[in-house]
Amino acid sequence: MNRRAIIALTPDEQRQFLSEGHTMVLGTNGPKGHPQLTAMWYVNDGTDTIWMTTFAKSQKTKNLERDPRVTLLIETGRTYPELKGLMITATAEIVRDIERVLDMLERVNVKYNGLVPSKELRDALRAQASKRVLLKLTPSKTSSWDHAKLGSGVY
Repeated sequence: MNRRAIIALTPDEQRQFLSEGHTMVLGTNGPKGHPQLTAMWYVNDGTDTIWMTTFAKSQKTKNLERDPRVTLLIETGRTYPELKGLMITATAEIVRDIERVLDMLERVNVKYNGLVPSKELRDALRAQASKRVLLKLTPSKTSSWDHAKLGSGVY
């Protein structure tokens, strides 16, 4: 069996890695062809779809209006045997519906800030939601690795 197949995450491991992850790198295609990489918070609800929010006037949004192709990366580990990651190529859809953006801002605040969903939280986030868009990221291909699967051999 080849090394790539040995270290690949199973679909269940990929879902778990996504659900436990903290920050994901979003790669969009910049105006002059250079990749623009941005660390982003995200929400994944156990499906393949990944959700993020960003400002409507951000460079990321402008890049996605021009070219919806993205690459996503989430990784962990400090030494070679600890390296674990998931790289996803996807297509982005920009959603401008304020209520859906508000739903995602609420979910992000629950995940990252430990807040409890409430009317007060939504009211506090409403002004921010009017300046933001929702990014719906639909994967087309994934690559993954978990070097711990190689055992304790030479790397």
